[in-house]
Amino acid sequence: MLIIRLQRVGKKNQPSYRIVLAERTAPVKGKFIEILGNYNPRLKTKAFEKDRILYWLSKGAKASPTVHNLLVVEQIVVGPKVKAWAPKSKAGENTGAEAKTEKVVEDHPAGGHPEGEKLAEESVGVKKEKPAEAEGAGEMPKSE
Repeated sequence: MLIIRLQRVGKKNQPSYRIVLAERTAPVKGKFIEILGNYNPRLKTKAFEKDRILYWLSKGAKASPTVHNLLVVEQIVVGPKVKAWAPKSKAGENTGAEAKTEKVVEDHPAGGHPEGEKLAEESVGVKKEKPAEAEGAGEMPKSE
C-alpha cells in the first residue's frame, strides 16, 4: 500500500521535510517512489505538487495524519483535520481520570499498599490489637 508521508532531511536541530510517496513498509528514511513537495516548519514554508498529490490519492494512496492535516490547511484536500498523534498506553494501564484517582490512592498512607492499614496505623501512632486466633494462623511451626 502506498502512503504519502514526511521524510526528514534537515540537519540536527534544523528540521526540514520532504513530502514523499513511498511503500508503507519502506523505512522512513529509505526508498521512496516520488517527491511530492517539501515542508520547513522553522521558516513556515510549504511547497506541494498539487496535481501529483491528487493523482496519487485518486489511485488509492493514503496520506499520513500529519500530511493530511497539511493538505487540509493548504486546501488541497477537503475535510476535517485528523488527530495526528496520541500517546500509546501500555496494556493494562489506566489513562485519564482513572489514573489520577489511582495516584491519589497510592499517595495516601493506607491506599495502594498491601500493608497500607498497618502503615497508616503506625504513622498515626495507633496500635491495633489482633485477635488471639489470628496471630498463630499465618505462622509456620518451628522445628527444633
